[in-house]
Amino acid sequence: MKHYNLFTPLQLGTTALMNRIVMAPMTRCRAIGNIPNDLMAKYYEQRSGAGLIITEGTSPSRKGLGYARIPGIFNTKQTEGWKKVTTAVHLNGGKIFIQLMHCGRISHPLNMPEGAEIIAPSAIKAAGQMWTDAKQLQDFVVPKEMTNKDIIQTENEFVAAAKHAIEAGFDGVELHVANGYLLEEFLSPISNIREDEYGGSIENRCRFVIEVATTVAAAIGKENTGIRLSPYGVASDMPHYPGIDATYNYLSKKLSTLGIAYIHLLDHSAMGAPAVPIEIKKSIRDNFHQTIILCGGYNKESAEADIESGLADLVAFGRPFINNPDLVERMINDWHLSQDLKMDLFYSADEKGYTDYPFYQKQSVAV
Repeated sequence: MKHYNLFTPLQLGTTALMNRIVMAPMTRCRAIGNIPNDLMAKYYEQRSGAGLIITEGTSPSRKGLGYARIPGIFNTKQTEGWKKVTTAVHLNGGKIFIQLMHCGRISHPLNMPEGAEIIAPSAIKAAGQMWTDAKQLQDFVVPKEMTNKDIIQTENEFVAAAKHAIEAGFDGVELHVANGYLLEEFLSPISNIREDEYGGSIENRCRFVIEVATTVAAAIGKENTGIRLSPYGVASDMPHYPGIDATYNYLSKKLSTLGIAYIHLLDHSAMGAPAVPIEIKKSIRDNFHQTIILCGGYNKESAEADIESGLADLVAFGRPFINNPDLVERMINDWHLSQDLKMDLFYSADEKGYTDYPFYQKQSVAV
């Protein structure tokens, strides 16, 4: 029987993982009133066989909310709600990081609390539409360009949210610098046309991300801080630009110097987006001296191959965890993976297509 490194333990900062399989962050829109609840606790508990769970994107502030029914971690009720989740996962032997996702311009006023502004590095409207429970699909709006005061306030909100996360029992925090949300909006010269110290050169466009990572790591410990990147990703109206390679080459070196726990590198090509060139993956691997998580279209064999080669230390799986809550056990035992994926229920509000996927049933053999 083949030995799989995928199923062996790994030390991630101060967090001991029982295997190298990560449950990727996936927006699921079940946080009614933006507050985590018992249904969400059950969902994550069911999937706690993963070496590490990274939660769905969670807003660090009122201004960071974008989609309908996504959770936050900027007030007491939300922090208490997340305690239900972390307790359930830990009681089942799992480990869990929260993903902090400030949606930036990928939002709509109908999904925001009254009086909350939609902010971005520049006042550039994203192409496309956003679902709202009140009026269904609506066009994105022109965001407010952040002032220096807004930038400082937002950094402070990330720090406060990270502290709330530790208070709620999370093992660590992942900063979402991908998929076209606020932190990635600063990286791109298409969404960021600022002429101050946060725009223009690669160093300036990376400045906000590095400052947020630095202050969060100082607040909760660099060993408890990770970051998600998606070079070549085009989600949420993020076209390619000259200098992508140089931008991520610079950023990954700076993040290595900070000594944070991991970079989580996302490749969306399995869902039709352009692939992240292998050269980029290798340069980030070479530049960053801590843990690398790779994500995007993996199966057991391809995950094992990238761990064996040293390209990845951990591999994240997204959609297979939705309809296979016991994914790790199925992989270890070579059990059949369910293909019954109810995509129309990904972002609905109740247990259907969420906590009602069955665990593997071993067939009894008639004697």
